[in-house]
Amino acid sequence: MRLYNYWRSSASWRVRIALAHKNVPYEYVAVSLIKDGGEQRSDAYRARNPLMQVPTLEWEEGGETRRLTQSIAMLEYLEERHPDPPLLPRDPYLRARARQLAEVINSGIQPLQNLEPQRYVREELEGDAAAWTRHFIVRGMAALEEEARRTAGDFLVGDAVSFADVCLVPQMFATRRFAGGADAFPTLARIEARCLALPAFQQAAPERQPDAPKEGA
Repeated sequence: MRLYNYWRSSASWRVRIALAHKNVPYEYVAVSLIKDGGEQRSDAYRARNPLMQVPTLEWEEGGETRRLTQSIAMLEYLEERHPDPPLLPRDPYLRARARQLAEVINSGIQPLQNLEPQRYVREELEGDAAAWTRHFIVRGMAALEEEARRTAGDFLVGDAVSFADVCLVPQMFATRRFAGGADAFPTLARIEARCLALPAFQQAAPERQPDAPKEGA
């Protein structure tokens, strides 16, 4: 199994957490979003992922190469293929809640902070890309903080890690990076701290990836 990804990509980070949580071995294939205008734009990578985004999960099965190109689809695949340890609760309502909170991030926040929308606002619309990004992050995180209080225990949905937490940790990083901090979201910050104490989250951290910039470089 190969994961084409970038060390600081939120979506890539989610999949690394899930793979580590489930102890699934994989080959790390770095795709720089910066080098040479972005390696995701190369013909070779575009053949794997026509949207020219990371991550892409690729493996061989039944004599053919199979690929998935959206992080939530990858989480679902890994959950079905490697159900233990789980990343979804058994209760149907709580399973739906975990997916709901994950989608608040995946659909309601993260796409609007991506490099391509920022570039489009800045270069094509000649607007304030930083203000655009900050607005949508703060708006989405405020909603997530409110929703999280309904089912939070040690983690976003009860006392076990779920899809929601896998999405939360990278988003908290982005919130600090693009929106000035996360002090307004105490429930989310508390749960983030619980997650970061776990080996799977530590293993998946951006600074531990092979393509992360080395200190002093």
